[in-house]
This record gives sequence, C-alpha cells and structure tokens, in this order.
Amino acid sequence: MVLFWFRRDLRLHDNTGFFKALTSGAQVLPFFIFDTDILDKLDDTQDARVTFIYKTIENLHQQLETYNSTLLVKYGKPEAVIAELLQTYAVEAIYTNHDYEPYSRQRDLRLQQLLKKHNVSFCSFKDQVIFEKEEIMTQSGSPYKVYTPYKNSWLKAFKPEHAEEAPSQHQLQHLLNHAKTKVPTLHKMGFQVSEVEVPDPDVSADTLSAYHDTRNLPALDATSRLSVHLRFGTFSVRQAVQLALRHNKVWLQELIWREFFMQLLYHFPQTTNESFYPKFRQITWRNNEQEFEKWCQGTTGFPLVDAGMRELNQTGFMHNRVRMVVASFLVKDLFVDWRWGEAYFAAKLLDYEQSSNIGNWQWAAGTGADAQPYFRIFNPDSQVKKFDKQHEYIKRWVPEFGTAAYPAPMVDHSQARDRALQEFKKSIEMMGS
Repeated sequence: MVLFWFRRDLRLHDNTGFFKALTSGAQVLPFFIFDTDILDKLDDTQDARVTFIYKTIENLHQQLETYNSTLLVKYGKPEAVIAELLQTYAVEAIYTNHDYEPYSRQRDLRLQQLLKKHNVSFCSFKDQVIFEKEEIMTQSGSPYKVYTPYKNSWLKAFKPEHAEEAPSQHQLQHLLNHAKTKVPTLHKMGFQVSEVEVPDPDVSADTLSAYHDTRNLPALDATSRLSVHLRFGTFSVRQAVQLALRHNKVWLQELIWREFFMQLLYHFPQTTNESFYPKFRQITWRNNEQEFEKWCQGTTGFPLVDAGMRELNQTGFMHNRVRMVVASFLVKDLFVDWRWGEAYFAAKLLDYEQSSNIGNWQWAAGTGADAQPYFRIFNPDSQVKKFDKQHEYIKRWVPEFGTAAYPAPMVDHSQARDRALQEFKKSIEMMGS
C-alpha cells in the first residue's frame, strides 16, 4: 500500500499527487497532519484559517467514507506522526505534492532521510503552480528578479496541456477499504471555532470578465476571493488558469504574479527575514511602537489606511489596492520596518501565503526584486480620490470619518515622504552603490 499526504491540496478532484498515488498500482490510504510546528506558533485560538482547514478536512473525511475509505487525521510533529504510520502499516511509498516554502522544504528533506532508513519512497509532484523551480529562467539560466520579463517568458512557455486536469476523482476505486476513523477535535488541539467565515470563491463569468475594470475599486465586492482557496488547495490552479484564459487575461496576470513570488522565495529563501537587495539591509528604521499600534488599529487619521486595517482586523481580508496603500504608509510614511507589517499580515490574513506576503511587502517597501526603485511612495489622499472618491469603502469601515471623533492625520505625508527618501539614499551611500 501507499500513503497519500494531503497538505496544500485539500481536494479530491484535479490533485496531481493524489492522482499519481491512485494510479500507482497499489491501494491508497490518505492522511493529513495538523502540524504542531506550525500551530504552536499561532497566537489566536480562534484563528479562522485553522477553522477553515478543520472544516475542509472534515468534509474530505466524509467524502472518502463514501468510498469505504477514510482520511487518517493526525496531530503532532510530521516526523513523529510518519514514524508511527510506518510502524502501523506496510508502506511502500508516501505520495504528496511539492511545497516550496523554506520550512516545508527543510521538513521534507528530514522526512526523506527518515523514509530512506525504512526503504520507503517519497514521491512528490508539482501541483500548486503551472511552472516551478527552474522551469522559467532567464537566458543566462538565473531566476527572474523582475515581474514583467518573467510574465512574458511564462506566457511564451505556456501551452494548453499545462492546465490539463489530473482526473483524480475517477480513480477513487483504488482507495484502501478502511474502518472509519475520527478527526481530532479543534478543542483537543487548543483551538476554538472562529466566527470569521472564509467566503466561497466567486469565479463567475460576470465577475471575471469585469475584473480589469473593477479590480481597483475597494467599495465593490468585485474580486474572486480565490486566494484563500489557492493557498489551501481547495481550488486547483489549473482550473483557475483555464477560467482566466476564457474570461480575463488581466486576472491571469495576477495568477502569474503568484508564481513569480513563489519562485523568488524558492530561489532566495533568505528574503523571509532580510531585504532582497543588500544595499537596503543597513536602513535604520524608526520602528515607533505607538505609531505602529495606531496603524494596526486603523487610527492613523488617513481614512483609506484606517478602512483597510479595520477590514483586515474584522474579516481577515483586505482589498489588494488597499493592501498596497497601507503597506506603503507603514514603511514610507511611518518608516517602520517592512518585516513588522509582514508579520502582522501573516497573523491576520485568511489568504496568507508566505511568498506573496513577503514579495508584496518588499515590493511596497522598495527593498525587493522589482524594476521600480525605492522612491515609489503612495499618497494615501490621492489614492482616495482615484479609487474611493465617494468614500463608500471608507464609510463602511470608518463610520466616524468626517466627524469630530475621527483623529487628525498622525504625520504630514509630504514631510514623511522626504524623510523616507533621505533614509533610503543614506543606506545606498553606505553601501557605496
């Protein structure tokens, strides 16, 4: 028999590694691990992402029972759980899908060493992206550091077969017949059910076809909300690309951004905790904790920033245009280290994906891999005039806006902008570049 390890691919349909396991010639027993190395780092016992994963796992468990199989659900450290499974079952191989984040790569290397001692194969496949690792490289064989040429190479390399689905669901007769098992409760794992609901994706033709016209208007509910589902694999990237090709090429570019950031983190894992360019690693950030707290709570006196932060705090979501504004404000206006903002988003965002979060924060900070230099600084007032002129979005999240209860702006944007530019220039001069 073989085991299939569900990770960032929580679906039975169009799952490459699952399909490979089901067509391996052996019977398949699926399993999932609530990883304590990850869960123990979460501060919120009502983390909506944990609740979402838990409900999804329960659903998968029920689906598999209809095929007289089960989903083994374990809670603990992956090495310990898998060592236990090897003692319990006669396992020939473990099948799974690639995961590209630094923690996941290190974990998988350790597990491969464990499996090798037991003569068990580790079979991993590409599933969460169209192109991975070294598949899209420059002519010199190095990874791309700028999005537009990466996108152009991605589009040139793409062929329809890259988005063909893996028909996993048609092979479910190869699942191992197994007695029912129980899913550990959230309470047992130290969590409670969150009141925040993860919305279903909206990938209707109407939403996608209008995306290029509506995507920058936060007052409209006009985005697909697909990012959470791509993050946890409840929706296949191949299906998303098919929809993008059918309905909107601008939306396709957002999917390519996701893969660009993934390959950046894969090739430059040090960017999890340091600026991409060495010339910006010497910056002396102000890091005023009181000002950072005002940003976190949405009480800066800049209405679009405050609306975005309050939406994030209440729902776990923030419109992408607003994400750029609030990130620029924190780093450039308050001159707070981008890593503080990245960590706050990591704790709050339902769709938190390490590569995109780090990539976007470094993009906003001007420290990351990008064609635009450090002097890209959003004016939070002009952004309101462009994208929320009637203040619909702002009033939804900041009801006291326009009254005496709303605070005055905490900084002068023009002065803060000049200060940021001077500090960046100083850092460049220190590096002699």
